[in-house]
Amino acid sequence: MNGATNRKSANYPSILEAPHPDPDDMLDPFLRRFPISTFGICLGLCSQAGLWQALATSRSTRFLHVPLCINFIVWCFALALTALMFVVYSLKIIFHFDAVRREFRDGVRVNFFFAPWIACLLLFISLPPSIEMNLHEALWYVLMAPILGLGIKVYGQWMSRGRRRLSKLANPLNHLAIVGNFVGAMLGASMGLREGPIFFFAVGLAHYVVVFVTLYQRLETNEALPRELNPGFFLFLTPPSVASLAWEKIDGHFGYGSKIAFFVAAFLYVCLAVRINFFRGFRFSLAWWSYTYPMTAAASASIRYSMAVTNPVTRALSVVACAISVTISALLLVNTAYKIAFMPRKLFPNDCVIAISKKRKTTLSRGNPDDRGGGSVAIDIRGL
Repeated sequence: MNGATNRKSANYPSILEAPHPDPDDMLDPFLRRFPISTFGICLGLCSQAGLWQALATSRSTRFLHVPLCINFIVWCFALALTALMFVVYSLKIIFHFDAVRREFRDGVRVNFFFAPWIACLLLFISLPPSIEMNLHEALWYVLMAPILGLGIKVYGQWMSRGRRRLSKLANPLNHLAIVGNFVGAMLGASMGLREGPIFFFAVGLAHYVVVFVTLYQRLETNEALPRELNPGFFLFLTPPSVASLAWEKIDGHFGYGSKIAFFVAAFLYVCLAVRINFFRGFRFSLAWWSYTYPMTAAASASIRYSMAVTNPVTRALSVVACAISVTISALLLVNTAYKIAFMPRKLFPNDCVIAISKKRKTTLSRGNPDDRGGGSVAIDIRGL
């Protein structure tokens, strides 16, 4: 019994065991406290730009009379915010590379390294018609190169590394490492490419099945995610929702393949929506932005489905999904802006991942033999 407990804690150490910085201690520099998971905000806003474009141009939602200028405004705001995030995190890479390296080695945080490139793909997918241009094929290859490189690294660790095997690290945030393949396939197919989008779609589909099955049959030796990370469970919606849109671009119409993926996403949406208590009772953090992109992707897929199957029910479904997505995104944006303006220390506290590494280095310097040989993966709540 004790052996099973030890194995359980070795896989996912509780955040309560992590060295929380004392409130009276001096905060680390802002760049050091700026986590890669902040790019989750970019995912939510960039996908919102695409949603507003779909609302304004789709036949099934034309009765709403949504002006295209909203797409332009949201897109410009998302572009500016994404550019700002790139600049800030680039400065972190330059001045605090050790902190970036520790983030990349964290089993949960590494999934967010896909987010900046997914955000860029979404910006080009949702490009407003007023500034739409013919995108060169080379742009797609440039944007997909980081996703391919990260995929080779992360997927390889899932298969071969002992402490980083998927069976030990499985959590809903792993979907971020999958969805970039589908987003890239969608953009590539819309640019007229063929083989490249199919390649990434196939890679994404294969690994999505593996992640999906692993998450459904998580072993008892796996530690449950902290309650504060429960919003990440909505990432279950993202791969099937985006896959339905990507296959529509590849196949040319919203056929059976797209419908199957959409129905999976719709079923998962209902399964999560009815568990309201599962997503209540914890304080606001950047982890709440995990709601936005999955909901927006599902809403966009519902619009495409309502165009393929036109009736009052599908139209109502798409309108409700879009209303929920827009409302949640707006509330989170207002709340985040308020926290940044008046309580920035609570939104960007000292990074637990870095604090754990600091404590481990201090312990090693004192000659504690029990901590040699590397540590296990830490789940950082406050940085997410």
